[in-house]
Amino acid sequence: MKGLLLLLLFLWPFPVEAGKWVKIVKVIDGDTVILEDGTHLRYAGINTPELHTKKGPPEPFAREAYLLNRKLTEGQRLYLEEAQRKRDRYRRLLGYLFLPDGRLVSEILVAKGLALVCYYPGSTKYYQKLLRLQREALKNRRGLFSRLKNTEPFYVGNRKSRRFHRPGCPQAQKIKRKRIFNSLEEAFSAGYCPARGCRPWPP
Repeated sequence: MKGLLLLLLFLWPFPVEAGKWVKIVKVIDGDTVILEDGTHLRYAGINTPELHTKKGPPEPFAREAYLLNRKLTEGQRLYLEEAQRKRDRYRRLLGYLFLPDGRLVSEILVAKGLALVCYYPGSTKYYQKLLRLQREALKNRRGLFSRLKNTEPFYVGNRKSRRFHRPGCPQAQKIKRKRIFNSLEEAFSAGYCPARGCRPWPP
C-alpha cells in the first residue's frame, strides 16, 4: 500500500500542497477569471496587457491573451493552488491554475509572450520557472516582445520592487537601491516589470 501511495504521488501532476478543483465560468481578461462560486481569481506572479482601458482600445496583445486564456480555461474544471498572498488590492483571490495535464496556465501565456512575469511578495513560488520561459519568449521575440522598442537611453530599476521606470520619472529619482538597464530587453530578462507611474513600456 505504501508503495502504491508513493507511485501515485510521483505520477500526480499537481503541487503536493493542498489545492482544489474549480470550475471556471467566465474569463475577464488574460489573467483574471470568475469561478463557479462567483470568486474573481487573479493569476499570481504575472501581468497581461489591459483589455479594458480608460482610453477605450485594448493594449497590444491584450485580446490575444484574453482569447488564449478563454480557450484554456472557460467552462473547464481546473486545479487551483492559492498563492501565499491570498488577495490583491482589489480583493481578488490570488492563485495558480493548472490544466489536467499538470501545466500551469500562466506558463503557457508567458511562453507565448502574452504575459509578463512580475515579482509580487507572496506570489513568487513559480517566479524562476516563469522567468526562464519569459527569457525564451524574449529571445524569440514572441507576442509582446515582437514590439520592443527602446524609447529612452536607459531605464531605472528598483531592486526592492523589481519594477523599472523611465529615467525622467519622479519616482525613479526616489529609488534608493537602483539598477540601471541599457535596454528594455535587459530589464525584462532580469525579471523586472514596467512601473505604473511614468510607464516606460508600452509608451
